[in-house]
Amino acid sequence: MSKTVRTHARVRASELVGRNWLNTGGKSLDLEALRGKIVLLDFWTFCCINCLHVLDELRPLEEQYSDVLVTVGVHSPKFEHEADPVALAAAVERYEIHHPVLDDPELETWKAYTARAWPTLVVIDPEGYIVAHLSGEGHADGLAVLIPELIAQHEAKGTLHRGSGPYVAPEPTSGTLRFPGKALFLPPGRGSTASEGTSDGGTAAGAAAAGSPASKGSWLVTDTGHHRLVELATDFHTVLGTFGSGSRGYSDGPAAGDTAAARFNEPQGLVLLPEDVAAKAGYDVVIADSVNHRLRGLSLADGKASTLAGSGVQRLLEAGPARVDEDAAGFTGELGGHPLDVALSSPWDVVWSRKLNAVVIAMAGTHQIFSFDPVTGSVAIVAGNGLEGLLDGAPHEAWFAQPSGLAEDADGNIWVADSETSALRKLVIDDDGSVTVESAIGKGLFDFGFRDGPAAEARLQHPLGVTVLPDGSVAIADTYNGAVRRYDPASGTVSTLARGLLEPSDVIVDHTHSAGSEPLLVVVEANKHQVVFIPIPKEAQQVDEGAVQTHRPKSPVAPGPVELAVRFTAPTGQKLDDRWGDPTQLKISSTPPELLVSGGGTSVGLLRTLELSPEVAEGVLHITARAAACDGPETEDGEIPDHAACHLYQQDWGIPVVLQRDGDRELVLDLRGMD
Repeated sequence: MSKTVRTHARVRASELVGRNWLNTGGKSLDLEALRGKIVLLDFWTFCCINCLHVLDELRPLEEQYSDVLVTVGVHSPKFEHEADPVALAAAVERYEIHHPVLDDPELETWKAYTARAWPTLVVIDPEGYIVAHLSGEGHADGLAVLIPELIAQHEAKGTLHRGSGPYVAPEPTSGTLRFPGKALFLPPGRGSTASEGTSDGGTAAGAAAAGSPASKGSWLVTDTGHHRLVELATDFHTVLGTFGSGSRGYSDGPAAGDTAAARFNEPQGLVLLPEDVAAKAGYDVVIADSVNHRLRGLSLADGKASTLAGSGVQRLLEAGPARVDEDAAGFTGELGGHPLDVALSSPWDVVWSRKLNAVVIAMAGTHQIFSFDPVTGSVAIVAGNGLEGLLDGAPHEAWFAQPSGLAEDADGNIWVADSETSALRKLVIDDDGSVTVESAIGKGLFDFGFRDGPAAEARLQHPLGVTVLPDGSVAIADTYNGAVRRYDPASGTVSTLARGLLEPSDVIVDHTHSAGSEPLLVVVEANKHQVVFIPIPKEAQQVDEGAVQTHRPKSPVAPGPVELAVRFTAPTGQKLDDRWGDPTQLKISSTPPELLVSGGGTSVGLLRTLELSPEVAEGVLHITARAAACDGPETEDGEIPDHAACHLYQQDWGIPVVLQRDGDRELVLDLRGMD
């Protein structure tokens, strides 16, 4: 059994330093102004799906303890675009963040608190001392125990001050759309107006009247910021219908119009089922309801929303048979049980696969690709072992990093916009349904840029959407570069089709000729709250603004043996689940591989001796730590009660290191460190 590493020294919290404050009404905050409150620092970056999960985990705690708890988001950017203050302000509004946010583009506060991963949480007591340092997501239950303990302790000491916090709401954005996510073309006869006859009975039900706004088809758009769907005419201005109440939440039922009862929570991707499949399934559209961790169905004929898959509980890597073994091979195949009992995690996009005869799902939250059969209800893992990164090959061994966009090509293969690796990936699907994962563009988690040319040297920046062009090339919504890029598989080159866009989140080919004789691109411009047509240029641009790596502080370490310790203390009321052996685990590798002479691989325990090569000047240590703890008081024999609720704590770190003779011989990380 590994030991829990813990320090009891009282450490004074460092001052909060950055470029600017948001959600404070223009005021700057410091720790002195927050004295008497329990302060929760949330180190986040708006590209990170795990950070978005934490925002939602914290909302109930912020509401329950609003008079004593002040959450401060410390935005520490990974990508160059995230350092743009305008983009950050839009993200704070988009994700409905109701607490102060410190803009920390130079990572000054990040470094002061020795944060090493997104997300990281630091708890500061009312006297200004650090009491907890938490990495990753899933800490809400532990915080729900810690906060009352701090309240009781500091009320007794007289150091707790109750009252309202410093949050000041910004002016909201208004308009038909608010941070739209994805769009879907509904051909004539498939849109919601298809089931409406005219008042004089002159038009048969099931056909739009000639010359009506829907006679050329319509576009169904996920109005993500309004938590609903909007059906637009091909002019992108005329609203033909809405689906969802417009309030964040979850409920099925009538979804159409002003009396809608159905609710969504930041819906993203959507796909129109083939007509024969829709007839069997009883609905037309499948929606990735991202924050609800569910797939939803929408019947355009009667405007009703239903739940197709997902329990609403966020999926963790270890859920069900998806556990990764010690060789980093994951489970692929069908997940048993009823589809409403299967846990999902932030489904972001969906596409119909003719070869798999199923809906393919970009499961951003677990870095995997799933599938769903609308006829049988079967849910399966298609590719990805759940580890975050870029690794090709067999589907059960492949790594993805927040896949966010999907498109099928003429050969039945699926292209994937893999956002956190700034990569374009491909699922090569054979006729027998077997899958191989390939990469066309992208190098790794911390490599991005804006560079055209040979695909091996080309760079994207956090792409969210992808589509296949008429000539077989692939268009990419290169979101953080504000551009639409093109990859030509025939020549293996990358070019730029358009730029100057505000966070394009989806791109689709429009074949309706609504705005001319040539096919156009339809682009969802999220931060401009609109959907626009863009011509496909005959001659694409060639851009080279360089390749970039995320720059984080490098830890000086000595060559030779280095002792790694990951601190973990189970929350009060939980116990490490040692019923089947050591419930903690470390998985360690390095870039370049030669950096790590020994100490790599996967094994139990949170302590490890690493041997670093003196022949390598610098590199990155890749460390994944896990611990499992269960609720409930111990029984008389010290065992965890049967049927206790259990929790997985997990964090992935990429630690940049530089080797120096006088460098550290100890590396301490916090999974859940309590001071």
